[in-house]
Amino acid sequence: MSTAASLREIGRQLDDPASLGRAVDELLAARIEPPTMLALGEPTHGIEAFPLLRNEILSHLVERGYRSIVLETDFFAASVVDAYVAGAPAEIDTVLATGFSHGFGAVPGNRELVEWLRAHNAGRAPQDRVRFHGFDAPVEYSGAPSPRRSLSAVIDYLPAALRPESVRELDTLLGEDADWTNQAAMFDPAASIGDSDRARALRIVADDLASALRRAAPGLRPADPTGYDHALAHARTALGLLRYHAAMAGPAADRIATLLSLRAEMMAENLLAIVAQEQRRGPSLVFAHNGHLQRAQSDPSSGDDVNWGNAGALVGLALGERYVFLATDASPDSDPGTFQRALSEATARRALFPAQALRAALPASLGTAKPIVPGHIPLSPTDLDGADAVIFITDTDGKRHQYW
Repeated sequence: MSTAASLREIGRQLDDPASLGRAVDELLAARIEPPTMLALGEPTHGIEAFPLLRNEILSHLVERGYRSIVLETDFFAASVVDAYVAGAPAEIDTVLATGFSHGFGAVPGNRELVEWLRAHNAGRAPQDRVRFHGFDAPVEYSGAPSPRRSLSAVIDYLPAALRPESVRELDTLLGEDADWTNQAAMFDPAASIGDSDRARALRIVADDLASALRRAAPGLRPADPTGYDHALAHARTALGLLRYHAAMAGPAADRIATLLSLRAEMMAENLLAIVAQEQRRGPSLVFAHNGHLQRAQSDPSSGDDVNWGNAGALVGLALGERYVFLATDASPDSDPGTFQRALSEATARRALFPAQALRAALPASLGTAKPIVPGHIPLSPTDLDGADAVIFITDTDGKRHQYW
């Protein structure tokens, strides 16, 4: 049997919502434990086919008891969207502009997602609404913000009697926000404040605040679980930002890889916090770049031997069988002899391929297609080791919407 014939036999064709639902149900039913989190990846941002697929899958999963959607957007900004889809008055254009980081509110499919969530939630009790979460850290390629906002949020939440003595010097230690946001620090360690005496002292303050918050949980959280969880998120964000700034100040050869790994750690902490918040309501669908969600270690860009875990690897380690990763890819005009050409020849529109069966059916000689747009990271056969299945989309032109 030819490779194309073998793959057509393995693949579950996703021609309509019904066939998509059946394929997803089959994938999840094969798990030893029911998933807590289904992670759906995309190979790049801004190509419409992937968010639209996400929207279809979410609609089906909600019928199966899923009660939250988690996107690769800022953890705190997402609260704007969550409030809107729960019925809060607002203009949707404002919600899309302020509730998504990285400009993702302009990505095709996200407006439709927000509108669908608001319409679905209308008239439903809180426990039956589909919540909207973000799990990204508040960092950009240009640098990272001051920890002021997060440290202040924890202090404001804690009763005065529970605030540690170390917070008395907070304003002096923080200084000006411009000290932290200097964009030159991303590429020049000497321009970073992260290894200063002030920054090191702030790490003690942040640790003291996080400890105080955890120790006071029995008296604080029952009366205000949402407020407590929000303060706890700020506490871990402050610690993460201070670690990030310290790494920016480091001269090590693997500095950029370390920064990427620290972002991944913050992402993973946010995802696990969301799992804890949502565990009594239902599982979550998370959507982000394949590289963040695959259940494998990511290769550092520096080319060194250091191999840090990405968010999917960290969350997968914690959740085990309860974490499922579904990768996606597309390549309209891939070259013969590539992984992408083999998958495209097995479907006229799109298909789901279980990773284990797909791995066994592929010839060892397959290569990887070229990126279809800058930033597209095509899947390779070795990526199957970090995935439970792959959805390959053939009927897309691969054009990317300019969202930034």
